[in-house]
Amino acid sequence: MKKSNKYIVTAALPYANGPIHIGHLAGVYLPADIFVRFLKRKNRDVIFICGSDEHGVPIAIQAKKEKKKPKDIVNKYHYLIKNCFINFGIQFDNYSRTSTKIHYKISTSFFKKLYDKEKLLEKFSKQYYDQETKQFLADRYISGICPHCKKKEAYGDQCENCGISLIPEDLISPKSTISGNIPILKKTKHWYLPLNKYQNFLEKWILVNHKKDWKVNVYGQAKSWLDKGLKPRAITRDLNWGVPVPISKTKGKVLYVWFDAPIGYISSTIEWSKRKKIDWKFYWKDKETKLIQFIGKDNIVFHCIIFPVILKAYNNGYILPDKILANEFLNLENKKISTSKNWAVWVHEYLKDFPNQQDTLRYILIANMPETKDNNFNWKDFQKKSNTELVAILGNFVNRSLTLVQRHNNGIVPNPGILSKKDKSILNKIKNYPKYIGDLIESYKFRESLSGFMDLARIGNKYLTEEEPWKKKKEKRLDAIIYVSLQIVAMLAQLAEPFLPHTAIKLLDMLHLKPFFWKKIKNIEKILCPGHLLGKSTFLFKKITNESIEYQIKKLEKMQKKTFL
Repeated sequence: MKKSNKYIVTAALPYANGPIHIGHLAGVYLPADIFVRFLKRKNRDVIFICGSDEHGVPIAIQAKKEKKKPKDIVNKYHYLIKNCFINFGIQFDNYSRTSTKIHYKISTSFFKKLYDKEKLLEKFSKQYYDQETKQFLADRYISGICPHCKKKEAYGDQCENCGISLIPEDLISPKSTISGNIPILKKTKHWYLPLNKYQNFLEKWILVNHKKDWKVNVYGQAKSWLDKGLKPRAITRDLNWGVPVPISKTKGKVLYVWFDAPIGYISSTIEWSKRKKIDWKFYWKDKETKLIQFIGKDNIVFHCIIFPVILKAYNNGYILPDKILANEFLNLENKKISTSKNWAVWVHEYLKDFPNQQDTLRYILIANMPETKDNNFNWKDFQKKSNTELVAILGNFVNRSLTLVQRHNNGIVPNPGILSKKDKSILNKIKNYPKYIGDLIESYKFRESLSGFMDLARIGNKYLTEEEPWKKKKEKRLDAIIYVSLQIVAMLAQLAEPFLPHTAIKLLDMLHLKPFFWKKIKNIEKILCPGHLLGKSTFLFKKITNESIEYQIKKLEKMQKKTFL
C-alpha cells in the first residue's frame, strides 16, 4: 500500500432523527476512529470529518411522530449524537450539521453549477401522491413489498431486509406511510442526475482502478449497479424540509438528501478550515491527498456511484475517494438491530448504565466488528469478554506489574542488572509490535490489530506467571523481572490509544509517560528507563456483574413488548 502523508477521513453522516446504537459504532465510527488515531500517532497530516445529516424524509416522519417541527427534531438528536461521540472518545476534527449556512451555500452551488452547465435532466413524471394528506410520497413516505426479496414494508428508497436501493415505482402494492392509503400517480417536475452518462467513467474508476484494493462487499455492490446499467436518478424531492432547490419560482422542492448529504463532507471541512485558518483546497483539491470514507453497508451506492458522479460532473479539481470502507451488519442477541422495532442498544443509554466504561464497549465492539460478515453482540458475551480479557488479562497484568514495583522498589523503575536470554527475547519481540499492529490498522484489519494488542498483554501475564517473582528463590532476578514487565506495560500504554483511548490516558498517567509517535518507538528499553518514578496505580477495568447484565436483558425484553402492544 502506497503511504500518503495527507488524509481526509470521513465517517458517514448519522441521521439526526434518532440516537445512535452499537451497530453504528461497530460499522462506521469505531473503525474510522481507530484509523485516524493511528495516523495521528504516526504524525500523518489527517483531518477527521463528520456531521449530522439533518434533511430527508426520515426526519420529517420523526417530526410528525413526535408532533414537533423538523428543526426541533434535528436540534435534539444532533446534540445527543454529538455528545455520545465525545463521551465515547470518537475524536472528529470537525463535527458539523447540514443545516448550517455554509452547507446550504455549498450544496446549492453544486446544484446551480450543474444546472447552469446543463448537466442535469429536467423532466416531468408521474409520482405517487397521497390525496388525503395532499403530499407527494418520496422515499420513506411510501412502503410496499420489495420486488427483490418479497419482504413486506420495504420503503421507497430501500428495503431494510435485503438492503437493496429502490425507487418508489419499484414497490409492489405501494401505500402511504402517513395515512395508510393507496396512493395515486400525479404529475410533477424534478431534476435528474444522468448517471448513465458517467457509466464509462465509473467502470474505469471502480472496475479497473479499484478491483483489487477495495473491500469485496463494496466493490461487489458497486459492480452490480454498473452491470445492470445506470439510469438517471432524481436529485430533488417534493418536500418542505431540506435545502431548497435554488431556481426561481420553484416552491416546495428541496435537494434529495443523498445529493446534499455527501457534499456535507466538503462543507464540514470548509467550516473546519475557517476555524483553523487553513485552506481547505489543500486537502480536497490536492491529488496527493487520500480520501478515505467509512460508511454503512446500506450507503454503498451513494458513496460509490452518486457522490463520485457529483464530483466528476462539477469538474472543479476535487479528488475522488481512494478507499470506501463498509462493514457488514452487527446483530443484537442474534436478531437484526432495528430502530423501528426498538431492538437496539442505544449508546446514550449505555453511557448512563455503565458510567466510565466506554472502553469496555469499544473493546467488545472492535473484537466483534463485522468486517467481512455479519456478527453478533449479546450481553452474556459482553460480560464474559470484559471479565476474562480486559479485567483478567490486560487489567490483571498491569496491576501485578505496578504492585510489584511499588512493593519492591517504591514505584521506581529498577536497574535490571543481567538480563536472561528469555528477557532479551521478550524485549526484542515487543519492539516489533508498533509495526505489526500498525500494519494491520493500515490494512483496515481492526479486529486482528486489537487481537495483536491483547497478545502483548498475554505475553506479559505468561511471563510473570512463569517467572514467579513472588517466590524467595527469585529475589536475585526480581529487578530484571519487574523491569521487563514494566517495558511491556509501557508498550501497552503507547499502543492502547486507537482501541482504548480512555484506558491509554490512565495508563500513561500511572507510568508518568507522554504519548510517543509510533515511529519513534525504536528501542523498548528507552520507554521506561531505570530510575523513572511511576505514578499512583489504579484498577483499569471494573468487573461486569450478573445483575447489570440481567438488567440489560430485561430492558430488551421490555422494549420488544412495547413494540408489539
